[in-house]
Amino acid sequence: MLELQDITGGYGSVPIVQNISFNVEAGEIFSIVGPNGSGKSTLLKFIFGALEPDQGKIFIDHKPLSTYAPKALAKKVAVLPQHAETTFSFTVRQVVELGRYPYQKGLFSTQLEEDTKIVDQSMEETGVLSFADQPLDTLSGGERQRVFLARALAQEPDMLLLDEPTNHLDISFQISLLDTLKKWARTKKLTVVAVLHDLNMAAMYSDRTLLLKEGRQEALGKPAYVMEKNSLESVYKTELYRKEHPSVPSPLITLVPHTEKDVAENYIDGLLVTEETSHTCISSSIYWKTLSSAVIGAGFGWHRHFVNRHVDKNYNEDNPESEYMMFLQSLQIDSQDTTGMMTAASLADGAKVRVQDEDGDVFVYATAGTANAVDVSKAYEKHSQPVTIGTINIWIFIDGTLTEAAYTQVMMTATEAKAKALLDKDILDPDTGTPATGTSTDSMCVAATQQGDTYHYGGTISVLGKKIGKAVYEAVAETLDRYKERRRSYSQA
Repeated sequence: MLELQDITGGYGSVPIVQNISFNVEAGEIFSIVGPNGSGKSTLLKFIFGALEPDQGKIFIDHKPLSTYAPKALAKKVAVLPQHAETTFSFTVRQVVELGRYPYQKGLFSTQLEEDTKIVDQSMEETGVLSFADQPLDTLSGGERQRVFLARALAQEPDMLLLDEPTNHLDISFQISLLDTLKKWARTKKLTVVAVLHDLNMAAMYSDRTLLLKEGRQEALGKPAYVMEKNSLESVYKTELYRKEHPSVPSPLITLVPHTEKDVAENYIDGLLVTEETSHTCISSSIYWKTLSSAVIGAGFGWHRHFVNRHVDKNYNEDNPESEYMMFLQSLQIDSQDTTGMMTAASLADGAKVRVQDEDGDVFVYATAGTANAVDVSKAYEKHSQPVTIGTINIWIFIDGTLTEAAYTQVMMTATEAKAKALLDKDILDPDTGTPATGTSTDSMCVAATQQGDTYHYGGTISVLGKKIGKAVYEAVAETLDRYKERRRSYSQA
């Protein structure tokens, strides 16, 4: 559909882009990204003929761009420039109707029923039909942008060129616009070439991406390959963080602010532990990055309150998360700042273990009860049973910076340490009589300051993993001993 061969050129004798070559197929969404001044808009102008390159060739449907007459090119290519203006005060409908000009014949052509249908459809899909009769100059910048997009769509082009099309648009209209383009690319084989500033939008909607650096190609390919951390940091001259989008197969790029980190202060020393009959709360002056399976604050998050709540063994709520939030509100603790677990085990049996050396600092708090202990290897064979409140809760605090891989490895190491403590304390699955590996609804939270030394690994023999294994094993073993002793005391009484 579109082919560029060794395009070099710019304004006057200054080459803004140099030796750019790529192909774009029908139905493909192709994005061009890069910092200001990297040549994105200039490259787009070469493609629709507003500028002529100093060297290189451009082909549309295998024909040189220079061989197209203006109307013929307008039927092939529609353009939404970065700053579109009209000289006269047209209504929205009149502006969009200009998109049908390439299809009109003669000096006094009239608009046909098909033209009206296409104009209305273009306005509806861009969200401007409701103010079709308003003058363009009464609209906001975002509304005008959508009007000009409707005009471009009304051309029914084979290829749509867009220069920062989401500028001035609210988030909902950004998504709506790009969803529409994606649908048109799929159903109508519309080819889209878009200059985008938003890397995440480019990653989510593009089939391929061209990354420019100072007018040259830095990378070209699928967004997942192009938007690699080192390449982006080299191009944008700033620290970036890349992870995977939670719901679609694309990278998610976030900025890292340049803030001073107080690596001298030990935040584990500053943890405030409050123990009540109804709950234990561990609070901090800073936010810790957490990965947890808790009732409140599950998954990854940032929290500074860590609440282990005691509930009755017969606790039963249709919406435990909502009920827990009300409980936190009664304590005047912000649920948005909190990771919260529940346990029917006695909080008085809880154990705290700290392992600190020259290689790092780890603090673990655990509570345990084994009334619903389970051997996971036998769980499939057991009859379905009602789930009761989790009885082994583990909190792991790490003074340092963890990668996402390290978070998951720490959870694995901690789980192994818990299972070993259960084995050594002869905890059995009451239904199978075999060694228990946990209870039916255990919870765990890993929290790190994300300051100071970086731990890339948290496995069992890593520097960090060794401390995790020791601390978790000792904390779980200690709380199990207290639990068993208390049960013995009750039975003797």
